[in-house]
Amino acid sequence: MESIISVNAIHKAYKKRKSKQIFTAVSNVSFSVMKGEIVGLLGPNGAGKTTTIKTICGLLVPDQGTVTINGFDSVRDRKKALRHISAVLEGNRNLYWRLTVFENLVYFAGNRGVPKKEIAKKVEELLTLFQLHDKQDELVNNLSRGMQQKLAVSVAMLADTDVVLLDEPTLGLDVETGYEVRNLLRHIAHEQGKTIIISTHDMPVVQDLCERTIIINEGEVIANERVDQLLRLFATSAYRVEVKASLTDEQQAMLASRFPIHHWEADTLEVNLDQEQDIYKLMAILKQNETPIETINRTGINFEQVFRKLVNEGVTS
Repeated sequence: MESIISVNAIHKAYKKRKSKQIFTAVSNVSFSVMKGEIVGLLGPNGAGKTTTIKTICGLLVPDQGTVTINGFDSVRDRKKALRHISAVLEGNRNLYWRLTVFENLVYFAGNRGVPKKEIAKKVEELLTLFQLHDKQDELVNNLSRGMQQKLAVSVAMLADTDVVLLDEPTLGLDVETGYEVRNLLRHIAHEQGKTIIISTHDMPVVQDLCERTIIINEGEVIANERVDQLLRLFATSAYRVEVKASLTDEQQAMLASRFPIHHWEADTLEVNLDQEQDIYKLMAILKQNETPIETINRTGINFEQVFRKLVNEGVTS
């Protein structure tokens, strides 16, 4: 598969305000994105993810390293490089709130170089694809968050770029609209051949939509792997235990100190076991107070658990 974006050993540092201290935002960050991929670009707050995104979009110039988009250097050939990428920033900042849906599409179509005689056809295609016909005469300011997000993505599509970068595309959406946006993104990638980069804290979206994920923490890439492979890597360690009586304080303290517990209720705990034989250690703690066990089952781990384990422990193998 051919690469469309190459991030090569970028480094970016800032001088802290009112101080001579230097803060390194990203250090030696490298990865590639292939044509037609849906990739998650993830990281906790302050990890360097936003700096990386701004560098890819040409909003920041790296101190060292390069970014190439479809073969064009984002600094030396900035205009040529940026012709191949469009972005939807969190907060729908690429919309005019006092214009209607239709007026936004017409305006941005002209702004992004769509020939005048083709604007009506292009706007009609997008209104149909994003199911916005019923809202075309509504002011953006009066739209629901979901409708605003769909319009923001449709505006980004007007540029007809090879790459679309989406920052928190499902933030604040209800469940139904969230699924609708995901299906639209699949269509854009699989039917129109676009490359999609998603930056999000919504891990179910990553698990459902992304084929691969790049995770940045403390300014460095800590994982660059297919989502399904990461899920398989951690799948065998997750268990759900239901008990018939409350655990003693001593039992709870022992469990918390020995095992990563990611969910706890009065009679149920979900726990990660690093090794298969750790199940006997778990049983020994429960046996101390003769705690009656209702059920114990291996559970399917989700990507949020994988992400937290990678960020907190840096474990990939």
